[in-house]
Amino acid sequence: MKLESPKVTAGKSQQEMFQFLTNVENYEQIMPSSKEKFEVISEDTFLFQLKGMPEIRLQITETKEPELVVLGSTSDKFPFHLNTHIADAGAEQSEVHMDFEGKFNPMMSMMIKGPLKKFITALTENIGKL
Repeated sequence: MKLESPKVTAGKSQQEMFQFLTNVENYEQIMPSSKEKFEVISEDTFLFQLKGMPEIRLQITETKEPELVVLGSTSDKFPFHLNTHIADAGAEQSEVHMDFEGKFNPMMSMMIKGPLKKFITALTENIGKL
């Protein structure tokens, strides 16, 4: 299953945005308002929980400075990657969008597609407010 967020323009340069997104503590600032739990596990791993959803643990699995940060699920039951693409958009601005890739059975995909789309859209919208 693949999902994409809309592109947003953020008030940070491409390099500043990359540094922001490679610090897992900063993800708490861009979580949706339905966040019930957020906890930093290590310098590259955090967990969060949204209302009515299970806890999800994410780890930075790949970076390509200054244009890409990949978060991967640490669960075998819920395998996915969330790729954050950062493009230069001029002085002190960057354009950011996310794409989600996960391998789920068709039933699971139907159940989670809506909430996941809302989640990645909320993340990017919150990045745009930085």
